[in-house]
Amino acid sequence: MMKPIADPAWVRRTEHELHADPTRVVTMLFLPGQELAAPGLSRSSAVIQRVMALDEEDVEETLADIVVSYTSRHGDLLATLDAHADLVAHRLPDSPPVSVDRRRLIGAYFTQEYSVEAAALFNPSMVAHPDQSGLAQGVTRFVMSVRAVGEGHISSVEFRTGTIGDDGEITVDPVGHTTVRPVVVPTTYSKDGFERQHAELGGEQSNSDFVLDALPSTFDRADLDRALRELRAQRLTRGTGTRTIDRFEWIASCHYSIEFPAESTVAQRVVMPRSSSESHGLEDARFARFVEDDGRVEYRATYTAFDGSKVVPQLLRTDDFRTFHVSQLSGGGAKNKGMALFPRKVGGSYLAVSRADRESNALTRSDNLSHWHKPTPLQMPAQSWEIVQLGNCGPPIETEAGWLVLTHGVGPMREYGIGAILLDLEEPSKVIGSLARPMITAQSDERDGYVPNVVYSCGGMLHGDTLVVPYGCSDSFIRIALVDVPSLLDELHR
Repeated sequence: MMKPIADPAWVRRTEHELHADPTRVVTMLFLPGQELAAPGLSRSSAVIQRVMALDEEDVEETLADIVVSYTSRHGDLLATLDAHADLVAHRLPDSPPVSVDRRRLIGAYFTQEYSVEAAALFNPSMVAHPDQSGLAQGVTRFVMSVRAVGEGHISSVEFRTGTIGDDGEITVDPVGHTTVRPVVVPTTYSKDGFERQHAELGGEQSNSDFVLDALPSTFDRADLDRALRELRAQRLTRGTGTRTIDRFEWIASCHYSIEFPAESTVAQRVVMPRSSSESHGLEDARFARFVEDDGRVEYRATYTAFDGSKVVPQLLRTDDFRTFHVSQLSGGGAKNKGMALFPRKVGGSYLAVSRADRESNALTRSDNLSHWHKPTPLQMPAQSWEIVQLGNCGPPIETEAGWLVLTHGVGPMREYGIGAILLDLEEPSKVIGSLARPMITAQSDERDGYVPNVVYSCGGMLHGDTLVVPYGCSDSFIRIALVDVPSLLDELHR
């Protein structure tokens, strides 16, 4: 094993460690094995028949035990049991009438717990919390996004909150005992976005034009349903219409809005896979506190959506970390992993650092946050510690000296290091400084984990002259480093 590289004098690691907690569980629908118990009889029907055969006393006692054992872990337990019972209600007998308790017990047999953090907790990003009230002078409250990995290596986005003082002292708030999932709320779609995404998927153009011509520039689900009904009505003369409908349904599923209960805390909330494009995980969310030209603030994160075979960058937006809007991205700059947004427009355009070629850092532009143009190169692998590939470690951070971009490099033995480059404020396509060696590498107690020898961040937060860099260690747990910004800028200018 290679000898760890000593930290620069201007980097200080704190004592904080955030580890996966397998007790953070959510409820999910559980379906017994999909094989048939006998010809024409599903196992779901067999399970329901067995519950129907229980006497009422057994039903009441079993349900009572479930309520006692699980209510403290899930505040909405009875509502969940009712909802899951509704999903299999078509298999319930018409008579005799099913009691409320028996129906809920049936729901319990079709419910399972899923441990969101069973495997790991890593790859964090950090932004200033939208609520900075009630704090002493010099103290900043933050939100840290984290990648949680559970059974089946499924990734979700969770959050932690805390404060950092003017002395650099960091406090991470307690997480709480329950984990909360959101509900889907109505959303709107962009005609231009649908058109571009359908074009990237490919397919028969006349049918897609038929649907798009029936839609306004901004539309809702009811508008889309009407347009698709018109296409279905012409299926005899539009042979590929069914395929077009499936594509539009797929695109719509990848654009959605979710909302968490008002009484939940930010740290209780978990954003889990919902659409087809992210069925195997939401990975490495890079949050930026974005300020529009009119001063409006919105938190925007690009993340990697993984469907089990391919990855695409998608956009997650919120202004309060309670309601989130998810949308797909298109264009040459929105490819592969590792896309990170600038926190404001530059030269009238939205900008992002892209790694569309999978191995180098580039700059991409957009007029609407949805479609991203072909990227222009910024930085190619050159140093020994980054020969395999480069990428960013979060959104660019604005300083008086330029845009500070944390980077990651992969070297021999697949060792990762966190470095930095500096871009011109007015012309970010110009690299005006870079580190010759990484500023953060895996130390001896950070090298072992699910993926050894990795240090990786999805974004730091500026606090005065200190850059707070939370980072994942070997895809297993999280630590925090404090970087003296003036010293880092001096090094970059060398």
